[in-house]
Amino acid sequence: MIWFKEFTSAMLNNRPKNHIGALLGIEFTEIGEDYLCATMPVDERTHQPAGILHGGASVVLAETLGSIASYMCINPDKYMAVGLEVNANHIRPVSSGLVKGVCKPLHIGGKTHIWEIKIYNEKGKMNCISRLTVAILPKPL
Repeated sequence: MIWFKEFTSAMLNNRPKNHIGALLGIEFTEIGEDYLCATMPVDERTHQPAGILHGGASVVLAETLGSIASYMCINPDKYMAVGLEVNANHIRPVSSGLVKGVCKPLHIGGKTHIWEIKIYNEKGKMNCISRLTVAILPKPL
């Protein structure tokens, strides 16, 4: 297991709700030994004007997954995880339902983490692939 301690989806979903992930309806659904999953609705909150999933909403899902995964890998009393770089390739449109993000590590180092996040539509077809680099910084005293 790559996580610093044991987490549950309920613990992650019970975080304060005053952030963009909660506004978009992101919910953590599964924690594996080396992966983290979450879903996001494709609706009026996440659509672009053409009525399909906004690429920025996919990036929010990807960065939420990777940032929380990094947080789960570090001692939060000593360190904090902050996004350093994110990219995404949008492969196919999604107009409704839920998308599911699956986050897996590419690199877990002492100062940086790199995550691959694949996002799938309800038919299991990938609609986006993203990579997130997270900086691991000492917490200010």
